[in-house]
Amino acid sequence: MQQYLLESLAELQCHLSGARRFYQVVEQGNGEACWQQVEQAVFPPLISLQPQSSAKGFFFAEREPLYTFDGKFFRETIPEPEPFVLFGVHSCDLTAINYQDTFFEQDPYYQARRKQALLVGIDCTHPCKNGFCYMVNAGPGVRDETADLILHPLEEGHWLLVAVTARGKEAIHGMSLTPASSHEMNLRWDNLSHCEHEFEDHSYIQQGIEIINRDEPSEEFWQKVGIQCLACSGCTTLCPTCSCYGTQTHKLVSDNVDVNPESSEQVRFWDSCLYEGFQREASFHNPAEQAGERVKRFWYHKFSDDFLPEFGRYGCVGCGRCEQVCPGVIGVHSIMKRIVNDA
Repeated sequence: MQQYLLESLAELQCHLSGARRFYQVVEQGNGEACWQQVEQAVFPPLISLQPQSSAKGFFFAEREPLYTFDGKFFRETIPEPEPFVLFGVHSCDLTAINYQDTFFEQDPYYQARRKQALLVGIDCTHPCKNGFCYMVNAGPGVRDETADLILHPLEEGHWLLVAVTARGKEAIHGMSLTPASSHEMNLRWDNLSHCEHEFEDHSYIQQGIEIINRDEPSEEFWQKVGIQCLACSGCTTLCPTCSCYGTQTHKLVSDNVDVNPESSEQVRFWDSCLYEGFQREASFHNPAEQAGERVKRFWYHKFSDDFLPEFGRYGCVGCGRCEQVCPGVIGVHSIMKRIVNDA
């Protein structure tokens, strides 16, 4: 690990964008933020505002063809993306990418994009709305195993730049950088400790996790909660660790007379375990026909100890997006308070 004092953030942005597509979180006029490709020489300010959508879609595409069939042969359509950089990824979203790396370890479509990515994380120095990353080992400081480079804001517009991986060190090769002092390195840990103490009391979340793992909420409780679920898929779409998908076959339509009319493509798309038909079998048997069963399964997958041996952590990174988007008021904070008080 190498640590430097960075006096000009623009210098780093220009250097990294020289050989890669450059993406950064940009604030919108409505007070929200989203990921955007930045092409101009003048880069927007690096903001701490959490983007509504995580970086999940850069690797696990919302919709993509898996293979085509021309009437005779099947051909895979593995993507060939250019190298790109995600600049200023929050710790929770980096932890989610690390989680997805394990889930999609054998998936060539995901890995084709992942291998081209340079991840530049940014430490959070103040809690975000609805966030509780500190409780699930996902923040507020960027974990070393989740990023190539880490940025931490210092005083007077300066930054601490931490090069973690060989890819990160190679990416900043050629820059004139000053090694960070022990004071600047220690300041990072002081700031992160102070940030953790700024979070609200989220002890009810830990209590709720323990209750879920003891399987104490009754079926009647889950059915009541299920009534409030509109199956809109807002939570699963915005959740950075959700990875459910479905596949469909589409015939390829073309005016070209040389195209075989039997040609088709197999498409993968984001799906949601909260949809009524997600688990429906070919026999039409549906093990999760009731909404309560689906909601229970969703939260079980987010907080069950059963998944710790495989992933080394819970499937929730504490970003709080589900609370923000849920029209049925059963996001993580709401559901955990109800589990503690009502289940």
